Amino acid sequence: MTRVLSVTSECAPLVKTGGLADVAGALPGALAGEGVEMRTLLPGYPAVLGALKDGQAIGASEDLFGGPARLIAGRAEGLDLLVLDAPHLYDRAQGIYLGPDGKDWPDNPERFAALCQCAAQLAAGRLGDWRPDLVHCHDWQAGLAPYYLRRDGLRTPSVLTIHNIAFQGLAPMARADDLGIAASDLTADKLEYWGQISALKAGLVHADHLTTVSPTYARDLMTPEFGMGLDGVLRDRRDRLSGILNGIDLSVWSPGTDPHIRPYTTPRGKAVNRSALRAELGLPEASGPLCVVVSRLTGQKGLDLLLDALPVLLGRGGQLALLGSGDPALEAGFAAIEHPDVAVRIGYDEALSHRMIAGGDAVLVPSRFEPCGLTQLYGLRYGTVPLVALTGGLADTVIPATPATMARQVATGLQFHPVTADALANALAHLCDLFEHPKLWSKMQRNAMAHPVDWAPSAAAYAALYETLVAAAR
Repeated sequence: MTRVLSVTSECAPLVKTGGLADVAGALPGALAGEGVEMRTLLPGYPAVLGALKDGQAIGASEDLFGGPARLIAGRAEGLDLLVLDAPHLYDRAQGIYLGPDGKDWPDNPERFAALCQCAAQLAAGRLGDWRPDLVHCHDWQAGLAPYYLRRDGLRTPSVLTIHNIAFQGLAPMARADDLGIAASDLTADKLEYWGQISALKAGLVHADHLTTVSPTYARDLMTPEFGMGLDGVLRDRRDRLSGILNGIDLSVWSPGTDPHIRPYTTPRGKAVNRSALRAELGLPEASGPLCVVVSRLTGQKGLDLLLDALPVLLGRGGQLALLGSGDPALEAGFAAIEHPDVAVRIGYDEALSHRMIAGGDAVLVPSRFEPCGLTQLYGLRYGTVPLVALTGGLADTVIPATPATMARQVATGLQFHPVTADALANALAHLCDLFEHPKLWSKMQRNAMAHPVDWAPSAAAYAALYETLVAAAR
């Protein structure tokens, strides 16, 4: 049994802002069948502490970055948790990353350095009886953990998973001493990034192995276009970089058992969910496809392109239902649409997202870059045909409708490239063409629902990686 500490800033269903939480929440269960005992280290946000059952303090500090802290071991939502209870760092009513002004909390570097220091203490065996064989770090919030492991002379191996390289955890150089970073490490080949400290770069340089969430994104990251200034670091470590595709939790996302919808196991069962969704959102019946978007509203997600391409869909009798929040300009742009075949809901609603995926004919994911993407995987599982940009994990998970794939009857969705409004408009027109042929469309839906989207292959890959790294460290 390999003992793994997963270090993450969010974990579904306890606390979630995006796909990182879904992955962190699903991995422990997926890996249990591979002989991996995973415990998850989380910040003590109010929602996490409120869900914790039978918690027991296994360590304490009188002054952790400006205040007292305790490490609590317990369970919640079927997960074995280690929760860093530090009210001065995590007891905040607003977002877990952003303050009421919509900007990063000024002390974010310290908030997540504290989590990383706690991970190093666990690896050293200084907190409780449980000691990990390996530390699995997620994104910049856990990026300093591999650095602290090396700094403290620990042999415990570490893996850093890049979920989205656009977020790098930057801090001023003047904070180095407070963060426990040696001046000798503030160099271009270590933690320095354009005159600042990068927590993500700390992990990229010091982790024993790097992974990201799809094979194509792993290759993308080594290019200037997608590497966000860290492509050189990743090229230097290409022999320690793997792309392991995300999966989805089929106990949460399964049309046959989903409590939020009318369950179904074949594409025909979508009809009642489509009618219910239209009624809920105030959309009329239509001759074209009902397309859904469930997404953060950001430039990365390419939703400004959809605003420009939308007339093509509506002109073909199609409809759009959108759920999301984010960039104020994009929120305002979609909210301003006055058309009977467009329904927009600004905000986050987990239950509604399930109803939209079940009720939609197609799900649109026009991202400029996408490390893996989960929405298209939900669409596949529910027979909601994905229309995606040809990038990252979207390229790895959707078999595009081309003459060759249609002839072989293996297509599961549509892809478009380049990622422009014109290319998206052409893809929407193609979508409408296919929708007008019920037999072709139904076959694509059945192909989509049969496509494997669970965690089994990826869990096996992670377990094999862990075993190799732990053996090498002995």
